[in-house]
Amino acid sequence: MEIITDISSLRSRLAHESSIAFVPTMGGLHEGHLSLVDIAQCKADCVVTSIFVNRLQFAPAEDFNRYPRALADDCELLKNRGVDVVFAPEEKTLYPVPQEFMLDPPPVANTLEGKFRPGFFRGVATVVLKLFNIVQPQVAVFGKKDYQQLHMMRELVRQLNLPVEIIAGETARTLDHLALSSRNRYLTETERAEATRLYRVLSQVKQGIENGKGDFRVLQENAEETLRSYGWKVDYISVQRRDTLMPAQAGDEILVVLGAAWLGNTRLIDNLEARRPSI
Repeated sequence: MEIITDISSLRSRLAHESSIAFVPTMGGLHEGHLSLVDIAQCKADCVVTSIFVNRLQFAPAEDFNRYPRALADDCELLKNRGVDVVFAPEEKTLYPVPQEFMLDPPPVANTLEGKFRPGFFRGVATVVLKLFNIVQPQVAVFGKKDYQQLHMMRELVRQLNLPVEIIAGETARTLDHLALSSRNRYLTETERAEATRLYRVLSQVKQGIENGKGDFRVLQENAEETLRSYGWKVDYISVQRRDTLMPAQAGDEILVVLGAAWLGNTRLIDNLEARRPSI
């Protein structure tokens, strides 16, 4: 496995590869990231993983400075998983001058995560487009855990006519169903035991949908109230259409339940796909 930090060297290394699958990450790797690498292995001859904590997608009060950084450990995990190239640029490599050209994402980017993290998807879309231009992959793999981000990447590729196939990887979970996240390491022991409640309340909403309950607002409010009663600060629990990520309406069948909430100082997100029975 090669670790490359500059753009020209990476382009030279990849120039003659017949096919490239790309897994962009911010590091702090766990089994969820590695499961995306496993998918990439099946899609191309050369697998490239990037490790870069992107300042553009963090608001001033967010955790940019304390976000987990463990490059040596991450590279060891990727080497053992058979990754061919790790691209680990410094900030000045990707942003040698202030990034004044920024992608303006569609209105759905201002809902859900975008409502509570203004500018987040602007920063994500900008850095991913830069990385796509540098790596030139035929395939890129993103996890369903960041469901809205996955939707944005699909729209980025579709609307900008990029020659990249976006592949979705299922959310990796612990045995007690907590969605794997680099931020889980912020949780105290007590919070870790409580953290699975987010999955449980989303499961209750999913079950309600699949049992034919059509008042999504009531399902959402009940889920939020349950979390608050156990000390959570809830950003949202929301039932959306899977194809557009717009709020679900009566009669919609192909849905996803998304949630984001704070447990202490840690913000957790999760989602579950659901299908309402046909009437």
